[in-house]
Amino acid sequence: MFGGVEAGGTKFRCAVGTGPDDLRAEVRIDTRSPAATLGEVVRFFAANGAGVSAIGVGCFGPIDLNQASKTYGYVTSTPKVGWSQVNVAGALQEDLGVPIGIDTDVAAAALGEGRWGAAQGLSDFIYVTVGTGIGGAIVAGGRLVHGLMHPEIGHMRIPRAAGDAFSGACPFHGDCLEGLVSGAALRQRWGIDPATRPPEHPAWEQVAHELAAGLVNLILTTSPRRIILGGGVMEQAQLLAQVRERVFDLLGGYLGAPGFLADGIEDFLVSPGLGWRSGVLGALLLGERAYQDAGRA
Repeated sequence: MFGGVEAGGTKFRCAVGTGPDDLRAEVRIDTRSPAATLGEVVRFFAANGAGVSAIGVGCFGPIDLNQASKTYGYVTSTPKVGWSQVNVAGALQEDLGVPIGIDTDVAAAALGEGRWGAAQGLSDFIYVTVGTGIGGAIVAGGRLVHGLMHPEIGHMRIPRAAGDAFSGACPFHGDCLEGLVSGAALRQRWGIDPATRPPEHPAWEQVAHELAAGLVNLILTTSPRRIILGGGVMEQAQLLAQVRERVFDLLGGYLGAPGFLADGIEDFLVSPGLGWRSGVLGALLLGERAYQDAGRA
């Protein structure tokens, strides 16, 4: 049995179990200061974690995932106030005394979707979350892609729509993808919460165009077999269909591989099969991996 923590910029979700049909305890924690938030995580596992062999953490980032680094398991240059240089993995390891596996929140969601959700049976796919921020995980050959660091899909630069003068909301890059279409950017650009904006609002066409431009970059550079689009912004009912249409248009007929555009894009750009549980379920798998790694050490 494993523990899982989906550590997001707005909320943390914690769970204990072995999979979607066996979750024995769950809790949602609002993200506050590191001390307050991680303290609640520790209390949850102290109360519910008897028999847990390891805990996985899918955390908002950027995160240092180089195990040879002095800051392994730290959140690094995040725009989340108060969380820069916070030792998430180390703090939980010290207080809970079990192996801790850590990766990004979107990497955890990708693992969950690969085991139990919309990417079952696929060795090459991408998970993108469009929420408070934008993140993405690339799975190639059945493995998460990591190099110098983890992918930072949300900070790619994309072509701007003609006449759009919005400077962007990202404190590092201004009008990167996250700076244009994340939930935080939409609130800043349009002045209202995305969840309350009606389907006919012009914001959604703008979002679809800019998000599709980022997805086309991913399609042409990584050649995935499927892209899963999650996160709170994607809960807008008509947005997935709008994004599919814009991706099709922006590709301009260049791709026609069987199983993709030749047979319809509906099976290529999809919603998470696990819904909002992708991240916390995938975090269980990070715990499973940490347990296996500890056994090999």
